[in-house]
Amino acid sequence: MTVYESEIPGVGHKFELELDGEERLVVIIHHDGKRELYRRPSPNEDSVKLASLTGKKARQLGSILEGAYFQPVEMDELNVPLGESIIEWMEVKDESPLVSQTLQEAGIRQRTGVSVIAIQRGDETIANPNPNTTIDSGDILVAIGTREEQAELSDLLTTDEEGS
Repeated sequence: MTVYESEIPGVGHKFELELDGEERLVVIIHHDGKRELYRRPSPNEDSVKLASLTGKKARQLGSILEGAYFQPVEMDELNVPLGESIIEWMEVKDESPLVSQTLQEAGIRQRTGVSVIAIQRGDETIANPNPNTTIDSGDILVAIGTREEQAELSDLLTTDEEGS
């Protein structure tokens, strides 16, 4: 990401951060400490003011953006030895045809190719659930499989068996 800096005489400094395409985020830091944030969609469009912050609020926002409060996993930099597989969390709705079935009865792996590696049930996590574990409404199924297999599971969770 390229950052352009320029002085605004009598006002302060302007920083422009290149975003996707021609879009830019513009930060103006006034001599009195006030900060203003703008978004400019393209070079030929006017900037739209997003926020005006005091120095203290700007520092708080900066520390949030820097990750001082929460450090997310940067998916672009993540190297997980799963090949084409991904892990998804899918909620079992009340109307799902899998409600009240065991994992074995539901045949999730045979029908979709995904493996259910955990079930989040309220505050409880059932790790490596056995085939006799019953699927309840409101459960979150944690499954590993390819994107296509995950799509199959999503369909299975919502499809009426007579309609499939």
